[in-house]
Amino acid sequence: MAHDVRRPDSAYLSFWRERHICTLTTARPDGSPHVVPVGATYDPEAGLARIITSGGSRKVANIRAAAEADPKGARVALCQLEGRRWATLEGRAFIRTEPELIADAEARYTERYQRVPRENPQRVLIEIRLTRAMGNA
Repeated sequence: MAHDVRRPDSAYLSFWRERHICTLTTARPDGSPHVVPVGATYDPEAGLARIITSGGSRKVANIRAAAEADPKGARVALCQLEGRRWATLEGRAFIRTEPELIADAEARYTERYQRVPRENPQRVLIEIRLTRAMGNA
């Protein structure tokens, strides 16, 4: 079931505000999928999803490599599920290092997951500019 990325229905948005671990799928340089668990936030007003992570991770390397090859960004999928409910956000990802953007993403993470992320001096932000939303929430 398709949803409007910027104007999702209330059930879909509510599901994205609940505390769920997500999976992020990126493409390795050889094209094979790399799927890892992440904490993520969804901001429909901005058309963005945000993930905080360590700058040395494989997912970051995959996104950087893809974004260098395509200035539109790395194609990624972010998914969460619980029972029969599921939601996927797709879009183009970029790595952001600006301290103010990372601090904003940390605050959003704290609000959704009700815990402050651990200290990480190598933290970066994966910013996903959303192009598609689907699911059954």
